[in-house]
Amino acid sequence: MPTAMAQPEQARARRGAFATVLAAEFWERFGYYGMQAILGLFMVEHLHRGDAETNLLLGALALLTYAFPVLGGWLGDRVLGTRPALVAGAVGLTAGYGLLAWGAQTDSTQLVMGALSLIALANGLFKPNAGTLVRRLFAGDDGALDAAFTLYYMSVNVGSTCSMLIMPWLQQSQGPAVAFGACSLGLAGGTALFLARAKGIVAYLHAHNPLHSQEASTLKKHVALLLIPGLALLWALGALVLADARLARWCVLLCCVGLVAVAVWLWRGTAMAEKPGLLLTYVLCAQTTAYQVFYQQMQTSLTLFALRDVSGVFRLGHWVLFTWSPGQFQSLNPLWVMVFSPLLAAFYTWRRQHGGAPSMVLRMLLGYGFVAAGYILWWWAATWVKGLVSPWVMVGGYGLVSLGELLTIGMGLAVIARYGPPRASAILMGIVCLLWGVGMYAGSLVANLAALPATAAGGEGAVLYGRLFGFLSWGALALCLVIACMAPWTMRLERRCRSLNEAALGEPLGS
Repeated sequence: MPTAMAQPEQARARRGAFATVLAAEFWERFGYYGMQAILGLFMVEHLHRGDAETNLLLGALALLTYAFPVLGGWLGDRVLGTRPALVAGAVGLTAGYGLLAWGAQTDSTQLVMGALSLIALANGLFKPNAGTLVRRLFAGDDGALDAAFTLYYMSVNVGSTCSMLIMPWLQQSQGPAVAFGACSLGLAGGTALFLARAKGIVAYLHAHNPLHSQEASTLKKHVALLLIPGLALLWALGALVLADARLARWCVLLCCVGLVAVAVWLWRGTAMAEKPGLLLTYVLCAQTTAYQVFYQQMQTSLTLFALRDVSGVFRLGHWVLFTWSPGQFQSLNPLWVMVFSPLLAAFYTWRRQHGGAPSMVLRMLLGYGFVAAGYILWWWAATWVKGLVSPWVMVGGYGLVSLGELLTIGMGLAVIARYGPPRASAILMGIVCLLWGVGMYAGSLVANLAALPATAAGGEGAVLYGRLFGFLSWGALALCLVIACMAPWTMRLERRCRSLNEAALGEPLGS
């Protein structure tokens, strides 16, 4: 009887702990995507920076945002512990958005760069450890873990959608300092809630501490003196990278060299039976990374296109429904992701019951086909529409590109889980994070094909945006061609990996 009573109590405690993590993740995404929705517009409209400088800043910020979680995950696993690392990240994000609001109020470029560097570093502490918390709360219960991550990613999209609708409105009506301050307040509230309810999480984490308590204590004593100044140094270096485009390019080059070196080292140390899976992982991850070039346009060229050449007035016939500011169009991406995700999940389930789900190679091909269709729509609008483009064109284009996202980069983590060597999963996750950061920086370079000077007026960039969207359309179609040409080889490699996995497990694997 005591055991029977303990299980419902344990389940309730776990649900409460999970709800706390969900709330923290909601507010973290609320702050980050709210900042992202208005940052480019703030640089152009308030700091009077040119498009090229703004695009490169956003690319460098994306690179840091994807690079720092590699360090943050290690610190959470091996040094600080998962919960302290998450709390440190949340506090850093709160301070970062507050500093950004101060910089916006005083028009201080130095404060803005320092704030953005702090946000990237704190995000690196928060993001990987939030996911680790979810995995540890549901350790040993795979069915519940799948459902938990579904809710977890839904909270990400809900938080980002809300902030991308609210923050651009706040920026337009109250100014950027108020909008960035709202991001900070949201994080402060989420952090306070997490700390108030942290006791329900501690019991679950105690059994999963990556180091024995005595070892952890000894390690912290040796590391404590180096950790704070080390993070402060990274903060300062990050600010320098954001402020200097040449230094950012060197960082990208260094990341590329490091990625190649680690990939070669991992390949040479992998058993022969695991090499087909590792090779397929490399190929599919490289293909998914290409999507980041298209995704980066949402906060760069597409937002500036909406600022200069798109009407914000949604009409149905002669009736005005509502009006959006340029930054709010970014919310269409998470909105469409929330629409398409359950539909795709239901389709995959139905296909598994009727002969197997489509291969990852086929999904990738279809994904880039949808991306191409979205940019062709924008290409047509920017080239042929006279006057301001209808906002419904943005809705349709975002819908096509977001569906492509779910079929391409949305599979990135699944590729590692399915085909990568299990012992190398953490290294592969780090490789993918850096790849995605490099891909987003490349997207900023591409966005500069339509860069206007700081003095550009409304409507001047339509021709340039048309050329850019045409270039991206052809790029997506070229990717489709490359993937189609590689498909026979990659699908044979995929079947070989499945055969090896089935032989290792002694039973057929589901599609």
